[in-house]
Amino acid sequence: MEQKRTKEDYAIVLDFLPNGYPFDNRPSHRKTAIVQALGKTHFTLLELVPKKGIFLQPYEVVYIGEGKREQIHHINGALSMEKLTHSARQELDFVIKDIVEKNQDPFIAFFNQAGPLSTRRHMLELIPGVGKKHMWEILEERKKEDFKSFDDIKKRVKLMPDPEKGIIKRIKLELEGSDKRKIFVR
Repeated sequence: MEQKRTKEDYAIVLDFLPNGYPFDNRPSHRKTAIVQALGKTHFTLLELVPKKGIFLQPYEVVYIGEGKREQIHHINGALSMEKLTHSARQELDFVIKDIVEKNQDPFIAFFNQAGPLSTRRHMLELIPGVGKKHMWEILEERKKEDFKSFDDIKKRVKLMPDPEKGIIKRIKLELEGSDKRKIFVR
């Protein structure tokens, strides 16, 4: 299941630094405001520069796609987890959970379409909490009928840990870089 390599159109603000980074040694008149954000589609951590006079709040959705942007002047680039501020790290869990809850379809499609990685390992096993036993149950159940929601997975797969929490944990693992395989994060 390969994701198309497209740019993010919208990002969710994790932290807004109106005076730039505190460790930036440049004089204050040379510093620019910084926004740390998470892309809504590919979970890309981004550093954005807002337009002059714009103040943003955590959880605010900003347009960063092609064309005219109302709030964002430009994108500085991708961020690593290590560069996130303490506030941004705290908001990250809530923002990922919110995105997964409001947009279940691609994650349900993953459970319905995931295939083997090798003769010994299946893509489903990359989700925390899904071992061989759950994987085989998921494969059997999806042969009968595609899953419709996270609740449907929980009902049909016995003793299945919460699939939504597993997806959220997987996204966090990919953002931290602890697994070289990327399923959901670009």
